[in-house]
Amino acid sequence: MLLDLIKVFLPALLAFALGIGITPIVSHYLYAHRMWKKKTGKGDSTPVFNKLHEARETGTPRMGGAIIWISAAIAIAGIYTFASLSDVPLLTKLDFLSRSQTWIPLLALLIGACIGLIDDIFEIRGTGDYKAGGLSLGKRLLLVGFVGLLAGLWFHYKLEVTSVGIPYFAPLELGWLIIPLFMLVMLAVYSGGIIDGIDGLAGGIFAVIFGAYGAIAFFQNQIDLAAFCAALLGGILAFLWFNIPPARFYMSETGSMALTLCLAIVAFMTDSLGEGEGLFVLPIIALPLFATSASVILQKLWRRFFGRKLLIISPLHHHFEALGWPSYKVTMRYWVLSVMFALLGLIVTLVS
Repeated sequence: MLLDLIKVFLPALLAFALGIGITPIVSHYLYAHRMWKKKTGKGDSTPVFNKLHEARETGTPRMGGAIIWISAAIAIAGIYTFASLSDVPLLTKLDFLSRSQTWIPLLALLIGACIGLIDDIFEIRGTGDYKAGGLSLGKRLLLVGFVGLLAGLWFHYKLEVTSVGIPYFAPLELGWLIIPLFMLVMLAVYSGGIIDGIDGLAGGIFAVIFGAYGAIAFFQNQIDLAAFCAALLGGILAFLWFNIPPARFYMSETGSMALTLCLAIVAFMTDSLGEGEGLFVLPIIALPLFATSASVILQKLWRRFFGRKLLIISPLHHHFEALGWPSYKVTMRYWVLSVMFALLGLIVTLVS
């Protein structure tokens, strides 16, 4: 047990230290090359958003989410290299880079990071599908769906996953339908990435979510996966150290896409593969993400069918700002709710 705890806590501490260490370098590069949006707001069609954020929309670099996956990746590679070169059996046991538990979520993390990085670069340069730059939403969803398809095929045909866990009941057998379910879950989780809209908001929520799934994996004896989640937690906390108001940089797509794609994989990893219900509790633990994307959908449907807006502005966190809540109050209350829902999700999956 003690060795397992060290194996989990060490990557978190190392990734955090690495993130703090590389941030000055990354930050200097982002500011030196003016890596921020060149246009204020989202255009004349969003006056409420522009009023709330025009002072911060330009002049604050994007791509800060790179700190998360870079620090986590270096920590993972560093521990793997050190353990491989060591002749001490105790030290070799600290390596958690395993084919059975961590290769797939790590690959999803890096793929999402690269796609998001490309989108960020387009948006900064003002090129791409929109005048403001960046890949169109349709193209991003297509790419995310394709990653979900590949992952679903791998889980079904290679890992022979055909069911999902249901608390207090037998697993629900889905057969090949696990593949489209994988795609839908990945798209749904990715859609919640738009919560990256207020200083410190996304970082705190993702930290809680991956901390919760790290705990689930640990109690399911998926120690390597728990250590992987801990490494991400350390990287997120390092990012959050510099992202709390006033943010030195924004997470943007390279961070949010990397984390959401990885989160979908982790949820499936802690499900039938871990003899748990990791997928069932995903809407509970990650409720702030799903509520954010749901608020955008409801806003569009409300305007279409009733001819008026349901919220002053969507997503939901901007609605609270428009009501007059200071941004720090929105952020901290979201953090509190995230912890509560994470605890609820842990209770559901651990006592079933």
